Amino acid sequence: MSIAEGRARAWRLALALCGVIVAIDQGTKAAIEANLVPGERVSVFLGVHLTDVHNEGIAFGLAGGGGTGLIVLTAVALGLILALFARNAERPGMWVAVGLLAGGALGNLADRVRIDSVTDFIELPVWPAFNIADVAIVVGVAGLALVFMEQPD
Repeated sequence: MSIAEGRARAWRLALALCGVIVAIDQGTKAAIEANLVPGERVSVFLGVHLTDVHNEGIAFGLAGGGGTGLIVLTAVALGLILALFARNAERPGMWVAVGLLAGGALGNLADRVRIDSVTDFIELPVWPAFNIADVAIVVGVAGLALVFMEQPD
């Protein structure tokens, strides 16, 4: 496979993973919003609850009420991630990290544009509520760190 073919394949895979993450994220949020009223908590098991919480800020509710500023910040961060990917698409695993990050960012961005907040619904003991997009972002950042810790061939 040529370098150009490898890069094109990485872009296709990242885009597909991004789409899957956005679909799962938006689907789970829609299911929560259809079945719970805001603030309601349903016990799942061992201290894990489902809830319907709307976060107007970023992680842990920081920068609440950021509105348009948070949308712009998310778009800029997404642009930087894509630029990084464009320069390093051939790195093994890079498409996974970028697909997760982009999917998570777009999932939460869709909420911000649609309802001016992010729907969080997974609640663990001693941890603020979060959603599938948040999980994808955290795993994507960890994956990105791992990709850059590996020395390129």
